[in-house]
Amino acid sequence: MSNNPTPQSGSPDKEPASEAQAAQNALGNTERAELATEPNTPAPEPEPQPEPQPSLGRLFIDNLWAANTFTVTLLSLVLAIVVGAVLMIISDPAVLSTYSYITSRPSDAINSSWTLVSEAYANLFKGSIFDPEAFTGWLDGTNSWQAVLAPISETLTYAAPLVFTGLSVALAFRGGLFNIGAQGQATIGVIMAALAGFLLPLPPGLHLLVAVLAGALGGAIWGFIPGILKARAGAHEVINTIMLNYVATYFLTWLIVQNGVQDPNRTDAISRAVDTSAQLPRLLGDNLRVHAGILLAVLATWAVAWLLNRSTLGFELRAVGANPDAARTAGISVTRTYILIMVFAGILAGLGGSNMVLGSTASALTPLVVAQIGFDGILVALLGRVKPWGVLLAALLFGALQAGGNRMQSYSGISLELVTVLQALIVIFIAAPALVKAIFQLRAARAARLQTSLAKGW
Repeated sequence: MSNNPTPQSGSPDKEPASEAQAAQNALGNTERAELATEPNTPAPEPEPQPEPQPSLGRLFIDNLWAANTFTVTLLSLVLAIVVGAVLMIISDPAVLSTYSYITSRPSDAINSSWTLVSEAYANLFKGSIFDPEAFTGWLDGTNSWQAVLAPISETLTYAAPLVFTGLSVALAFRGGLFNIGAQGQATIGVIMAALAGFLLPLPPGLHLLVAVLAGALGGAIWGFIPGILKARAGAHEVINTIMLNYVATYFLTWLIVQNGVQDPNRTDAISRAVDTSAQLPRLLGDNLRVHAGILLAVLATWAVAWLLNRSTLGFELRAVGANPDAARTAGISVTRTYILIMVFAGILAGLGGSNMVLGSTASALTPLVVAQIGFDGILVALLGRVKPWGVLLAALLFGALQAGGNRMQSYSGISLELVTVLQALIVIFIAAPALVKAIFQLRAARAARLQTSLAKGW
């Protein structure tokens, strides 16, 4: 009988599994088989991975080409410039004639169009912001520093009254009223300011203060009338203010030719000149027209912004503008608020009118002394999205267009009415953000609130 042990089954290199291990393996196989046979058992979900945060540059690019207020406003300006260029080409017979043979010589049409448009817009820039030739002349001593600042001076001069009338319209908008009467309120303001300027014998500082306050008072009176009619009788402010515009215009025409008001040395419709003691001081010397009215305009912008955003009256005003019925339920006097809105709007428009005769634009009353600052104020308010600081920037833009348009007409032969067309186009595109968004395929902005409805009840 041999002494060698009996050989075991399996691989000779491994030890046989113990009974406990065998039982555990059998149990695991049974559980896996049961899980496989159960049809309703959900598979384990993978753990969610944190999304990577986009970089600051990526966020800027994404929001840059979105339908936010800044992008829509900028692209509206671009569209207005492009349409204005097309109108320049169409209205110029010499340039338009080159398109009759564009298939044979396209360079003639392209070059003539580019020359016309580039020179026109270059003169618009030089007349409103900066003229490189004037700067070069100042460096070599051929002209003074005042020639360098002349474009800015003209822009600020035209912008100052527009700030006031724009704020007048914007303030009424925020209160739910459509103030079409800024033109009439500015007209009464200019009348009161001029009368105080040449009828009251006062010392210089006091005379200017009284004349400015008289202009504000005239506008307040002309704003109080539609305000009280709206509050007490429910008369629509649009109808009332339009009618009061005509009344103010004809009253100005009648007043100018009255004894004691008309210039005794003139036979046409012009009043006596405002005394120098009642005129706003010029900021950059007698050779430049910019005056202290622009400083008053900035101060008025700050005051309106504070009134709307920081004061109790401003909260009531915005509440009434958002929902008069809810404001009345909350205990706010809608009647009182409507009256105050129109009075404050009239004060602002009256200050704008007083700038026209106390500043450097004119020194006497004429039938056209107010020009169109009241109606332009509506455009300024719309472009500024009825926000005070936006109105200030919009007024500067309109002032630049007006100042540059004068040079564009003189040097390029472009009609000054084209500037009015540009202003209208800008407002059209601003008021239709959906059109701009569709043209440029803008994405929806995350936090943009394009205010297409500016006034409740209109």
